[in-house]
Amino acid sequence: MGSRLNVTRARSPLTELVLCDDHTVFLDVLETVLTARGFTIGAVVDSAARIVEVVRRRQPDVCLLDRHFADGDGVEMIRQVAAAAARTRIVVLSGDRDANVVHRALQFGAAGYVHKASGVAALVTAIRKVVDGEIVVDIPPPSSERHRRDIDEAHRLAGYLTARERECLALLVEGLGTEEIARRLGISTATVRTHVQALLTKLGVHSRLEAAAFAVRHSLVIDNNAQNSATLPPPQQGRQGWAALD
Repeated sequence: MGSRLNVTRARSPLTELVLCDDHTVFLDVLETVLTARGFTIGAVVDSAARIVEVVRRRQPDVCLLDRHFADGDGVEMIRQVAAAAARTRIVVLSGDRDANVVHRALQFGAAGYVHKASGVAALVTAIRKVVDGEIVVDIPPPSSERHRRDIDEAHRLAGYLTARERECLALLVEGLGTEEIARRLGISTATVRTHVQALLTKLGVHSRLEAAAFAVRHSLVIDNNAQNSATLPPPQQGRQGWAALD
């Protein structure tokens, strides 16, 4: 995945955030939901190599920082980010529950650690608390029974996808458009549209963004940083991953 950087020009009196995560779809969803909740998104960054530069330039109130990037470990970058912007509060937003990772993040200077399974309400609360000077750790227990049922249902629906539809879904997760998918798979754009419409119907979603978010949310996505791509595992073989931001 290529480096993505989107910096707004005007500064808002509202709490400004810099969002750092190397999954384009997750960034898109996060930017949308946090903007709707009254925050200003100063920048979104999907490459570890750009984080310090952008934070130094923007001097945001809060930097939301994932742990895993294709080109680095977000937790290991906390000291650099803190040095680049002394007033910026750093919140790690990660799918990692490892207590040692949480401890290191706080030790390195993070003001908060929020698990991606916590949901939007918990994230918004954490952001507001760290802005007020509090230290926040929000890591819900491992998958609840309801969440497990949701994952199982998502995998059941994904089991109806053809091999080609699964390839298209994985490329949607990467953020590719119709023409890019067609080039990647060596098929026509009309065929791509047919596959995409079929997978939307089978998954019970209404848009490409919703389909991609569904795949990420329900652990249908396997990251393969060596190839810099996302793939979908066979049905019922997904890994535990990000939960819904709802």
